Amino acid sequence: MTARRNRKKQTQSLQERLAAFAERARERALSLPPGQERELLLRRAKQNEVTSNLTDWLSAPVSPRRGE
Repeated sequence: MTARRNRKKQTQSLQERLAAFAERARERALSLPPGQERELLLRRAKQNEVTSNLTDWLSAPVSPRRGE
């Protein structure tokens, strides 16, 4: 028997979902006292922001190099 994939139509782009998660994680982290859970949320928020930026960079149109 094979596993069934969860096929869900996304209504937001990947960048929007990553940014929303990062914002929610930061808000939640700031409401927590200093500790391991707070640091984990802040790390995940930063990872999602970096991933969003990389996705934007990778999907940007390629411009011709100068001098070629």
